[in-house]
Amino acid sequence: LINKLKLEFGNNNAFVFIDEIQRKENAGLFLKGIYDKNLPYNFIISGSGSLELKEKIHESLLGRKKTFELMPISFREFLDYKTEYKYCDRLYDFCKIEYEKLNLLLIEYMNFGGYPRVITSTKIEDKKDIINEISQTYLEKDISFLLNISRPDIFMTMIKLLADQTGKVINYTKLSKDVGVSLSTLKKYLWYAKKTFSINIITPYFKNYRKEIKKAPCVYFNDLGFRNYAMNLFGRLSNPGQFGFVFQNFIYNLLKEKITNKGYILHYWRTTDKTEVDFVINKGNELIPIEVKYSALKNTSTKRSLRSFIDRYNPRIAIVINLNLSAEININETIVKFLPFYQIEIENIL
Repeated sequence: LINKLKLEFGNNNAFVFIDEIQRKENAGLFLKGIYDKNLPYNFIISGSGSLELKEKIHESLLGRKKTFELMPISFREFLDYKTEYKYCDRLYDFCKIEYEKLNLLLIEYMNFGGYPRVITSTKIEDKKDIINEISQTYLEKDISFLLNISRPDIFMTMIKLLADQTGKVINYTKLSKDVGVSLSTLKKYLWYAKKTFSINIITPYFKNYRKEIKKAPCVYFNDLGFRNYAMNLFGRLSNPGQFGFVFQNFIYNLLKEKITNKGYILHYWRTTDKTEVDFVINKGNELIPIEVKYSALKNTSTKRSLRSFIDRYNPRIAIVINLNLSAEININETIVKFLPFYQIEIENIL
């Protein structure tokens, strides 16, 4: 490889792209060996997730790399694409004025997700073929071949059950019984699913050990289309109940993107008497509780659970993300901001 590069570029600066690095045996040592030769080339290495193999790459390249995680297309990128980049610097105005068109695009995005080939395909049948191909490739290459899981069908059963429990508190013991694996195997499978970027796991925020849940996680999917595919609902979401949890997952992905590289932690909050807040952003010295409502709000009423969190922790601000309402009220000393989802997406709210 090095001889080939020297033949093509000599001692000139150049960029070298290597894809599917996870297929290379001893990839970490291979890349470390190249790095240590101090060549005048920049290497861009891509692979299909933080697999165990990639963990070994991390160890071998400690201090020698910068890592980028490429997530599915964001809703903002989706809007730009769908509007042919006409409103790149005026997306907020577009969302406020073209509300009906925005709502249709939101429904489309929540149905089909953010994989690029799915988005750029114009026919629904083509979208279905592509998501099926992505799913099968994921199971056959990442899960079965690279991770040596002999029963990828059981792994997919776990994914399907998680899809049905999006945004809900997961009971490890019950889930392991439903999947048909031991508790230790379930937790290993969950780790694999997270490291291959199919799911994210968030933990509860707590300070009161007796009254607040402190262990059970919630699961969200990196791509809404893959989540819907697992439930046989790809492109088929129809009623508000189905959209509600997908919208919550949509907001989770949006918030996660916004707090990346800021050192913030995203939690949910729930008490033993089932009072809950969808998300809590822990900024270290400040908490921001966030409620998500998939509805066009007409007033600034708040749920009892959000008020309970405010009474207990007295945050400076709280946020209610909804489809359309922009307003502010005060509860005690807390400013409660009602924000349309697109304002969170487009403006630097956090």
